[in-house]
Amino acid sequence: MSEPRMSQKKPSYPISNLLEKYLNQYNRYMKIPISYEDLERFSGSVSVYNQKDEDTLWIRVFYAEHERSEIDMNLKKVYTLFHSDGSEASLPYLNVDAIDYCTFGNSKPFRIKIRNILNDNFVYFYVKKADASRIYGLALEHMLSPYNLNFLVYKKTLIEEHIAGIPGDEFIQHFLPNCLESEKAQITKEFVKFNERSMIRLLGDMRAYNYLIVPTHDFDQVIYKIRAIDFDQQSFESNLKIYRPQFFKENYKMVELVKNKLDKASIDQYKIEERSIIAKRLISSGRRIKSLMNAMVSDQLAPQKNVDILKNQVYQLTLDRNFLACNTMGQIVQSGFDFVKRNYENHEALGIH
Repeated sequence: MSEPRMSQKKPSYPISNLLEKYLNQYNRYMKIPISYEDLERFSGSVSVYNQKDEDTLWIRVFYAEHERSEIDMNLKKVYTLFHSDGSEASLPYLNVDAIDYCTFGNSKPFRIKIRNILNDNFVYFYVKKADASRIYGLALEHMLSPYNLNFLVYKKTLIEEHIAGIPGDEFIQHFLPNCLESEKAQITKEFVKFNERSMIRLLGDMRAYNYLIVPTHDFDQVIYKIRAIDFDQQSFESNLKIYRPQFFKENYKMVELVKNKLDKASIDQYKIEERSIIAKRLISSGRRIKSLMNAMVSDQLAPQKNVDILKNQVYQLTLDRNFLACNTMGQIVQSGFDFVKRNYENHEALGIH
């Protein structure tokens, strides 16, 4: 299995007028009382270690005393906007327990831990630099995956919810070997579907640490789902393999499991199921997906050479000449959606399920 290579560090792309219009239209664009740049003004930090005393590559940051109270208050206000109706009535019962900063990756997020002092329940959310391609990735995930996502944008700042689950690399190393054979078979089905979903919407770089395994207890069994948590590489790379999780060495054990548990007919069936589900979501999303794609097809989200190389690779896979006419990454994504919908509608017309 050849390992795909990322071509270069992806730059941050600005939010276009059409994308801002979409975000406003669907209540994703909202004035917030703190910016990413405000949080960058920390005056000190310490490393954050996990329960095994391993460096997490996050640092806990601290602020000058004259700034900390204002930062804490504004972060609590962001929490009420994000998780409630924006009312300030609950502010006295909230505490900012920690502000952590990630020292690697494109987005370099701040992770905020907010605790309710009445019952010690806590939640996390992230403050990141707003990047158009990442926002498209979040919006597409919200509409086309099985999972809803909560996020807000204001100017150059992006607020994202925390997604709970087991990081894929940790699951593969520590949990997968102990799964029942029936559970492993179910995980392989989910990986095939996740692989197909990522490719269709051009979500790249789904190495094991960029997705979560989410276990759900259902009567006498555990159901495992796979969901993306990193949307930095939405439709940027020129290599189609980047958008197919099966080609990353970090997912090798998952791919081996698929080979051992599923025959080709089953793999093909799960791919068809996922395409059909995506087609149904595209159809049911109606004006919302059209409004998003209206912005995306006109946005420049990658170098032109990446677009030209990728559209030819997708054409070789699909033999659909519509891809050859694409001049932006958004047009490739739109053509992919049209291809999936057309196939679904043709099968529906023929009564094939």
